[in-house]
Parts: sequence; structure tokens; C-alpha cells
Amino acid sequence: MHFRTQTPNSFSLPRRIHGLAGLAYNLWWTWNPDAQRLFSRIDAELWEQTYHNPIKFLRQVSRARLNAATNNRYYLEFYDHMLRLYEQYMQPEQTWFSSAYPDLNDRLIAYFSMEFGLHETLPIYAGGLGVLSGDHAKEASDLGLPFIAIGFFYTEGYFTQYISEDGWQEAQYNVQKFEDLPVLPVLEEDGTPLTVSVELPDRAVQVRLWEVRVGRAPLYLLDANLEQNSFHDRALTARLYSSDLDLRISQEILLGIGGVRALRKMGYAPAVWHMNEGHSAFMVLERIRELVTDGMTYEEAAQNVHDASVFTTHTPVPAGNDEFPLWLVEKYFSHFWPQLGLDRDQFINLARHEVSWGDLFSMPALALTHSAGRNAVSELHGQVARRMWAYLWPDRPEDETTITHITNGVHVGTWLARRLRHLFDRYLGAEWLERADDPDVWELVNNIPDAQIWEVRLHLKRKLAAYVRERARQRWRSGSWHPIQVVASGVLLNPYALTIGFARRFAPYKRANLLFTDVDRLLKIINNAERPVQIIFAGKSHPDHEGGKMIIQEVYRTVKRSESGGRLVFLEDYDMNLARYLVQGVDVWLNTPRRPNEASGTSGQKAGMNGVLNFSVLDGWWREGYNGRNGWAIGEDLDYADAEAQDAADAKSLYDLLENEIVPLFYQTRSSDGLPGEWILRMKESIRTIGPQFSMRRMVKEYLERLYLPEMKGECPEELGMTPK
Repeated sequence: MHFRTQTPNSFSLPRRIHGLAGLAYNLWWTWNPDAQRLFSRIDAELWEQTYHNPIKFLRQVSRARLNAATNNRYYLEFYDHMLRLYEQYMQPEQTWFSSAYPDLNDRLIAYFSMEFGLHETLPIYAGGLGVLSGDHAKEASDLGLPFIAIGFFYTEGYFTQYISEDGWQEAQYNVQKFEDLPVLPVLEEDGTPLTVSVELPDRAVQVRLWEVRVGRAPLYLLDANLEQNSFHDRALTARLYSSDLDLRISQEILLGIGGVRALRKMGYAPAVWHMNEGHSAFMVLERIRELVTDGMTYEEAAQNVHDASVFTTHTPVPAGNDEFPLWLVEKYFSHFWPQLGLDRDQFINLARHEVSWGDLFSMPALALTHSAGRNAVSELHGQVARRMWAYLWPDRPEDETTITHITNGVHVGTWLARRLRHLFDRYLGAEWLERADDPDVWELVNNIPDAQIWEVRLHLKRKLAAYVRERARQRWRSGSWHPIQVVASGVLLNPYALTIGFARRFAPYKRANLLFTDVDRLLKIINNAERPVQIIFAGKSHPDHEGGKMIIQEVYRTVKRSESGGRLVFLEDYDMNLARYLVQGVDVWLNTPRRPNEASGTSGQKAGMNGVLNFSVLDGWWREGYNGRNGWAIGEDLDYADAEAQDAADAKSLYDLLENEIVPLFYQTRSSDGLPGEWILRMKESIRTIGPQFSMRRMVKEYLERLYLPEMKGECPEELGMTPK
């Protein structure tokens, strides 16, 4: 390789525990809860104050605390044990992939995504797409895949959400400090920052790289905030998902074209190029340009690129699929298409999408037509995607459109509660996590005594309630809240009442307000003194989407009503930290999308493997996961032509199930030992069925076997991956 990175030696640590510095710069600790305790046991209060950021923690912790740790025999034994586990993990020859495919260790997979949700420490993600990307990278590391990832370092991250007294979402952006984050500069061999140049209209933009160590898998982040760039260009990598089309297309040029150039400059030659959503689709053009420059015809180069590319589409909602007006494409690519040997019309036809008001250049279309591997993210989404993109293959019947599906999963180590993990260690076997995709392993959940799993459930509920109260206390102390906002933020939560969670992006199709179709009926349900119900809402709307912000306001105004008795809660600034508390600490996970707009979703999978029961529309992953015993289905397994009729039917189903099945089951007469036996049976069924089927290990192995391996071996028929496993 033609570059280097170096872990800073800026911590003043006792020699005996100097290994904490290296561990802090590898996000392996984020999915190993005991590794996090290496920091929190030194100073638990500071660990919380630094928001679980080991870099800031080690910069701020007092020498007295560090010395106390080195004089604590129990801490040192724990430290030595965790460092041994980390060093063993990092051995490249001890991985599943190196054992299964020893001849393919040099066949690199490059994974491009606009966002990566790895931990709250690194806010370079907006929501589910980013968290999926982060989980994908973590599992690729766990399996030992030859895997690298490319994304952006957003200097202002995603916004911090504040909810006004009237319920209006306000966004605040904060500039991130590199020295406080687990990112390392990528340097030339002479120690200067490694940069690449990308052409935009009338200028070239310089981009440097930062490395994030995700276990064994490196993630490289592009950063345009350099002195040699103009003020405007330095802001290109400041924030996620701008609504400004010039800024958006510039970002996607940097990601696709700049990402390829960055990998080339570092000496990488990937065998597989995976585009996670269409944001990075310009990468195929840069790779074609390289080959044409080397002497291939356009047709030969395009086929070569096609046979080494994978594309995953994540949404059937038009707003989620980037398309650019043709005049904008001409502005940014008029210098580029001659390098491909194409004229203007030939270039536009690579991704032309004809709509009623004119033609657009479609990023998903560009990716789909230049990839041998194409997939949606659930079975139902596969059907929708084949119908949606059938126009790209007009000579084929819709059901033969070559888009398969690989249903999303979640990274078990990241999202499983620590207490449950230790319980599973005891009953599923010491190495159960390495077999998290094996249903036989999860069958052993039935051997866990009811009392023990219920004890963990109560602990997680109390932990959630305590966290929510402490959040409210901190905001109240800041003097920025009205008293009614304190109540709305959950200070009256009862950790022993039936608790329902609804947390996701506030887009209209997700119908966060479906629960308020009949507010009087809802208030009657939640205020039953003998069988109280509390419902926690959380989530952000895109800062430029007024419709989403109005839904938040509608929900918040209902939450504030005194008639709710504090049993409706809205938690602002939903992020990965809050998500962990919610998916682990509630009893029921509510999901109400207007089918079939939920491509997959993963929050319910995280909840389900923690013993939380899903209560969801049969859309996305839940249509495959629901078996009648591991949760509840809202509505029926059918599509509606009339949205109002669909909303009415789903609202009725939601209220009826909540009133007549869910609440009575939770509060049914307990046995002599005080345990809700039937509820626990459903909890175990949820864990047993959702754990293996929707683990990230199953998902990444499926990508590998169906999409990556044929390309790694140079075997790429047009129908790649079309037969689901």
C-alpha cells in the first residue's frame, strides 16, 4: 500500500494500561459491552459526561483515577482479559472467511455508502441506512471478509434535535473536533495528508481521507474541508442530505468518483464494488473512464464494470431515490462524457428516467444497469422493486426483472443488551455469537428459566426509565425547558407498566400519528388504572421536510395533553444511544408504515432479539418474520388502492389488538411466582425466531454467497443472485 496511518500518542497513560489507547481507536469496543467497561470502571461519571467517547475520556480522566485503576488487582485482571480477547480477534488468520475461502483473501470487497452509523461517538449517520451500513462493516469484520468501506466525514454531522414547547422541531449543527474522535489521518509515505482531486464545473476540489478502524475492516472517510478549497467547496462534506441539488450532485460526485480515486491512490484494487443505495453510482462512470483510458472500448469497459458491481436499493419511496434534472447533469458532466467516448445523448441515456414533467437522470437506474448483482432488502420490497424498475428491461416480463432480495439484518453484538448476552452465554454456549445465524443455537433460548429472563426484562425496563428521567433532569437544570416539556419527556414513566416504543424517522408514510386516529379511545386505554399503558415516541424529520416536522408537532401536542397523565412521552434527539435503551427496554415495538412503502426496517429486529414483541404492519421484514406467536400483525397481508381505507382499516386493527389482546396478555393473572408465563413464552419465541433469521451474520453471508463470491471468482451471469436462499 502507498499510505500509512498512525495512532496518536497523545494520552498520558500509565504503562501498565497503555493498551487503552489502541483500543480507543478501534470501534471493536462499540460491540463488546465488557470492553466499554474498561473505561467506565475508571470513572463512570466521566464516561457518561463524554457520551461514551473513549478519546475524550482518556484526554480528560484524572491521573489519580488512572493510578487507582493500576493499583486495583481486579481491574488489571479484567483489563488483561479484554486485551487478550481484542488481540485474538485481530488475528487475520483466525476468521471464518479465511478458513472457508483461503484462496480468496486477496479479492477485496469495496463498500460505498453515504452514511455509516457505528456509534453515537461518530455522528456521520442520519438513520436506518447508515446504521445498516455500520452493522454491515462490523459483521464483515467479525467474519473476516477482505472488506473496506468508503463514506464521508461530515464536519457538522447530522443535526441535534430540539423540540420547542409547541412541538416544533429545531435543528442545531455542531462542528466536530477531529482530535476528539476515533478517526486517524491517512498520510502519504512522507507524512503529508493523502489527497485526491475531483473535477467540478470550472474547478478541482481536493479531498483528504480519514480512517476509522472497525475491527479488522477499515472505513475511509472523504473530507473536503481543506484550506486549498473555496469556502463553498469546504462545505461539501459538512452535512448529510442537503436539499440543494447543486450541493447534492457535488457530494455524490465526490463519493463515487472521488472514492474510486482515493482507493486507487492507496493502492487498492477491489474485485467487488458494492453501492449501498444510489448515492455512489457515479463510481461506475469513473471505473469505466479508467478502462477506456487504458484502451478498452466503452462497451468492453462497461461490461467489465458491470461484472464487478453490486447495487442495493433501499426504498420504494420516490423521494428516497436521487434523480437530477438533465441541465444539472450537463453542467457537471459535459467535460466527462467525452472521456468515455460518448456524446451527450448517449451519456444521458445511461440513466434516463422519463416522467410526466420531463426527463431525469436517475442514480438508481445508473447503478442497476451497471451491476451484475442487484437486490432489494426484503421479499416484499423485491416485488415492489421489480415492478418499479421494470422499465429498464422492457424486453422482459416484470416478474423476470433481475432484482433479487436479501432481507436486512442487524449486528447482534451491537444491539443485544449486555445482561441478555451474558444470559445467552450461559444457556446457548460460550461461542453462540459466532453461530448467530444458526437456528439450532437459538432453540436453546427455551432452556432459559422464565424467572431469569424476566428478571433481565425488568432490569432493562428500570434502566430505560432511569435514563429517561436523568435526561429530563439535565435539560430541566439547563433552564431551557417549560415544566410541561419535562412531563412530556418521561419523568412519570412507570418501569413496571406495559411500555410501547415507536422510534423512527418521521416521514409521512411511516404514519406516526396513526395511533391518534381516535384519541379518546387511546386515552381510555392508557389511563386504565389497573392496566396502564405508556407509549414512548422518538425520531427526527429531515430538517427541510415540513410535512415530517408537522407530524412531530401533532404527536407532541397530544403527548403534552394533561389527559394523558404523563403516559405519552416524546424523547428528543433520537440517536444510537437512545435507540439501544429503547429496543432493549420497552415491552412492545410499534411500527405503522403504509404498506408497501417500508422496504425493510431493522429497529424491530433489534427489539425482537431482545425479547421485545413486535406490533407491526405486515410490511418489510415483519412480513417474513411474523409467525403468529412472536408478536402481532396490524392489518392484513394485502395492498390497498385507497390510502384512506387502508389507514382506517389499520387503525381499527391497531386499537382492537391493543385493547383486546396485548394489554390483557401483559396484565393477565400471574402465576404463584408472579411471572407472566404466556408473555414470557412470546418473548422467547421472538428471540428464538428473530435472532438467527435477521442477524447481520446471516445477511452478510447471504451477500457473500449470492452476490460477492461470483464476482470475486469472475463468474458473473446476468441472473446473478436471482435464486433466494
